[in-house]
Amino acid sequence: MDTIDKILESIMELHRSQDRTDAQLAKTDAQLAKTDAQLAKTDAQLAKTDLKLKETAQHLSNIGINLGLVAEEFFYYALKDRPELGNIRFDSVAFNLHSRNKRIQDEFDIVLFNGDTVGIIEIKHKVHPGDLEKLKTKKVENFRALFPDYADHRYYLGIGGFSIPAEVADSAKADGIAVLRQKGDMAEIEADNLVTY
Repeated sequence: MDTIDKILESIMELHRSQDRTDAQLAKTDAQLAKTDAQLAKTDAQLAKTDLKLKETAQHLSNIGINLGLVAEEFFYYALKDRPELGNIRFDSVAFNLHSRNKRIQDEFDIVLFNGDTVGIIEIKHKVHPGDLEKLKTKKVENFRALFPDYADHRYYLGIGGFSIPAEVADSAKADGIAVLRQKGDMAEIEADNLVTY
């Protein structure tokens, strides 16, 4: 009978152990449900935060676009009144010239024209070194591709903005690119040593 008692005691211990495990599982399930509810609440808060961040980014983007447009208009009207870069006089001035073909599309802030010369002026509210590099490479290349009637013209470049760091302005001048800045309520154009691009 000893062996049967031991077996019965073992079975009873297994039942008690199973009951403790079931209780612990029930407690864990309750904690998981609570955690799931908290995660759902956190997900809802994150979704609201994401929406607010997108709205803020859109507002900041709109501010940046508006600042850029103000700078573009300022320099456009200055060049429209006096269409010159250095000693080169132009016959017409185009503002926000857009074009596209199957491969590329681009926008040119200000473009000056005369019989054999094109002036491409890139305007930013604040000019960065990358803007200068893009002007020298991509903008000229894209203009030639998008406006093949002007491919054989001489090209002169200008970079303008309300804020131009000295090193960017110096680099532009060293590369023979005109620098357009705001000076009071006037545009100042430094174009002494223009280089054909």
